Parts: sequence; C-alpha cells; structure tokens
Amino acid sequence: MPVTRTWLEIADRSGFKPERSDQPGVEVRQVPDCSIWLFRWLYAEVGRPYGWVDRLGWSDQDVSRHLEDPAVSFWVLTVGRATAGYFELRVEPADSAEIAYFGLLPAFIGQGLGKHLLSVAVEQAYTLGARRVWLHTCTKDHPAALPNYLERGFVPFKTEVIPD
Repeated sequence: MPVTRTWLEIADRSGFKPERSDQPGVEVRQVPDCSIWLFRWLYAEVGRPYGWVDRLGWSDQDVSRHLEDPAVSFWVLTVGRATAGYFELRVEPADSAEIAYFGLLPAFIGQGLGKHLLSVAVEQAYTLGARRVWLHTCTKDHPAALPNYLERGFVPFKTEVIPD
C-alpha cells in the first residue's frame, strides 16, 4: 500500500500554537551525554509500531558520531520517574531546525503528552536560533500525529506518495 509523506513547517513564529500538559510530574530535559543504549532503546520502542527501521542497523560508532554532532540535540520526556518519549532536533544552516524524530512510548499515547512534547520541541528549536521549524510525517505514523502538527501551527509545504 502506498505511503503519503508530508513535510510541514512553521515559517513564522507567530503561527505557533503551543499546548502544555497539566499532568503532574511531566518534564522534558535535554540529554547532552545520551548513551548509545538510551538512543537505541527510544528509537526502537517509539518507532516499533510505525515501522521505523532506518537507524536500527547503525553501529555503535554511527550512533556515537551522530550524538556528538553539534547540530544534533536529544531530549527526553518523563512522567514522574518513567521515560515517556523523546525528540531529536537538528539545527540547520539559514536559521532552520528540523524535528528529526519525535514520539511517545505506546503506554503514554492518548494523554495529551504529544501536544506538550511537540510544543517543547518547537520552543527549543527557537531557543537554539531557528526562525523556521520543520518536520515530516507519513501515513504510517500514529493517526494523531498530523492533526497535532496542524494544531500547533505547522503548515504542509510538500507531499509525496511512495511505495511501501
């Protein structure tokens, strides 16, 4: 079955519509010294339901090199003491930042945490100097992903249909 991939952006900060969780114990923090284990675990577990596979074959050296890239930052969402999700930012030339990976562990979906996490991701991109924040999603991702992006102010700028 073909998959539709959609690229979205917030090109003007005034279009950003953040939403925060009022759930107790919700925290998002940067992990500057992310371990290879944490990186692999979050990627695998968050992405498992959606068929994320492009990084599964990375060697430890590939992961280390990626995490050491000064353009990349890694952020983890916790609820109390439990890890709930993550996002990865990549700062790009021309004042742009990509939310390269974003998602929740399955047990935390449906609690409004995706809105909170996405809002923090966009805010952190702005803090890092971005004027434009972008990401992409596809029809294999969670059905709430695209509506969340649109509700936060992202606007589609490109779509493509690819064979699965």
